[in-house]
Amino acid sequence: MESPARATLNGPYVWGAPLELNEQPPERLGATFSVEYSFVVRFTSGAFDPGNDLLADVVEHPLGPAKLLVVLDGDVVARRPELPEQVQRYAERHASRLTLVAPPLVIGGGEQLKDDPETVQMLLRALYDHRIDRHSYMLALGGGALLDVAGFAAAIAHRGVRLIRMPTTVLAQADSGVGVKNGVNAFQTKNFVGTFAPPVAVINDESLLSTLSDRDWRAGLSEVMKVALLGDADLFDELERLAPALLDRDADAMSAMVRRSAQIHLSHIVNSGDAFERTSARPLDFGHWSAHKLEKLTEHRLRHGEAVSIGLALDCTYAELAGILGRDDWERVIALLRALELPLSAPELDDPRLLDGLREFREHLGGALTIALIDGIGSGIVVHEMDQGLLRRAVEILQHDLAGV
Repeated sequence: MESPARATLNGPYVWGAPLELNEQPPERLGATFSVEYSFVVRFTSGAFDPGNDLLADVVEHPLGPAKLLVVLDGDVVARRPELPEQVQRYAERHASRLTLVAPPLVIGGGEQLKDDPETVQMLLRALYDHRIDRHSYMLALGGGALLDVAGFAAAIAHRGVRLIRMPTTVLAQADSGVGVKNGVNAFQTKNFVGTFAPPVAVINDESLLSTLSDRDWRAGLSEVMKVALLGDADLFDELERLAPALLDRDADAMSAMVRRSAQIHLSHIVNSGDAFERTSARPLDFGHWSAHKLEKLTEHRLRHGEAVSIGLALDCTYAELAGILGRDDWERVIALLRALELPLSAPELDDPRLLDGLREFREHLGGALTIALIDGIGSGIVVHEMDQGLLRRAVEILQHDLAGV
């Protein structure tokens, strides 16, 4: 009996060489391979303006209009009620290149999304109902929490549907939206469940930042400051220089900071050799061991960026006490946080459970405790232990010595 013909795609499909029939199977098989990922970060303004072709270019499909499911952050829609209609008009204008499978799906925003398992189920149901396959697209527009949840759902549906991120906060455009991680919270632990799954594209629409509250406008700058402290002293200098303009909501100043931070973040992912964090070193989580714990202790009263600000202040104060960071550099860090009107402390810093964050951070990474610190502006290091007595003294300085100064 003849073997069935193999399907062809510009030629025969080539299988690996088969074992000879008389050859004994080996006792051990092994293979090493790599998978190449590629995604772009594009900057624009007015992504849903009918004449803006950027999104249509991203989803262009060789077999006809690409199917697109759009998920919108309810907090963003509350500030921009015209947004769902803009999305639909855009799809109508570009109907030859994309098909909106349903009116935009609006879901709540904020960290509570990541605490509710029903959010993921709802998104998976929408992907299923609208037949979004691995050659279709989900576009997630919102803050970091929505991007995390939508990215997780996209990553596990069909083992990965194509995701486009459209971050709407300073923090997400500068940092979390430009990355390869997705996650949701479980067991009272931030991002306990998640995936590494790069989006096909990130579209940073700078016009979306204009309706942010002053609080959210400022909070995202802590992540810009983080990458500056870790490896870009010139960026830190620029933050110091631009602080008044940033507080005055100067769009050009913010655009410069967001673009530079996104560039550094993406460069680290590409060039670190550990994009999927297989080791215990995570320099981009500088200031985050306590930030994650503070978010939980405050029941998300603190924005993520605000918690990171406190985390940076705490770790830099610890580094100064430990003789790692010079006094002058520590004073510059504290002065810039104040100039950007970012918090240095919160009542929950005094909670004994704060130090549990070190254990939880180590467990999340696996292996030895690995904490990013700095030994100078723009110079990151890692340490594998932290003196809890010095940490308590650092808390005291932030809570009491610097209060009202």
